[in-house]
Amino acid sequence: MVRSEPPPDKAADAASFGFRDVPAAEKPGLVRQVFDSVAVRYDLMNDLMSLGVHRLWKDTMVDVLAPRPGMAVIDVAGGTGDIAFRIHRRSAGQARIAVCDINPAMLAVGQDRAIDRGLLHGLQWVTGDAEALPFPDRSFDAYTIAFGLRNVTHIERALTEARRVLRPGGHFLCLEFSRVGLPLLRRLYDTYSAAVLPALGGIVAGDSEAYRYLHESIRRHPPQERLAAMMGAAGLARTTWRDMSGGIVALHSGWRI
Repeated sequence: MVRSEPPPDKAADAASFGFRDVPAAEKPGLVRQVFDSVAVRYDLMNDLMSLGVHRLWKDTMVDVLAPRPGMAVIDVAGGTGDIAFRIHRRSAGQARIAVCDINPAMLAVGQDRAIDRGLLHGLQWVTGDAEALPFPDRSFDAYTIAFGLRNVTHIERALTEARRVLRPGGHFLCLEFSRVGLPLLRRLYDTYSAAVLPALGGIVAGDSEAYRYLHESIRRHPPQERLAAMMGAAGLARTTWRDMSGGIVALHSGWRI
């Protein structure tokens, strides 16, 4: 008797792209198009969208990281350098920082910003996928990712890769939009992100659809408890999170032991 193969699991081969489900193989290209479109205006849009508060969120992340001279850090999805520059400054230029991003256009913006600031040493700019990092096992003392995890195709694979490249005792930190706790604030924030972000993106960045995707990707991202559970399933230990601005963003922390 000839055995037939089971039909492919379409759900397993799908990934969220905003509110749409698309074939998983197509999502990286779609995300790359979004960031190709907004790369030049990305940092300006962050200031406008958050009224500058994103700077405080990122400062808090680096405070928790507590960079020190000689520390090896990978900053994933950090193309324009916002987190890397903070780590560089806090370590007095003595940390070794690999900025890894899947999008060359974002990396080009970051490299230009680094040159403008005279930061020519201690920073490595690498095109790479969070789900298949181009680094050996146990390469880094810390892994940071800010506002990038919701854009990967398979979050669980990115978390497993994070653990792989961390040394024992290494620190994982993820800063990401999350689930607002207070119902009134949640409604106000959802209304703002659904209506204002695309309009602002159209005016400033010339791409309202990219910022519609931003709103939708936030809504589809796992809430705090579920992301912490996914981190644990990937082998990260002592997982915790800290809500900021009422849960608009959350800072998740875990360790490789």
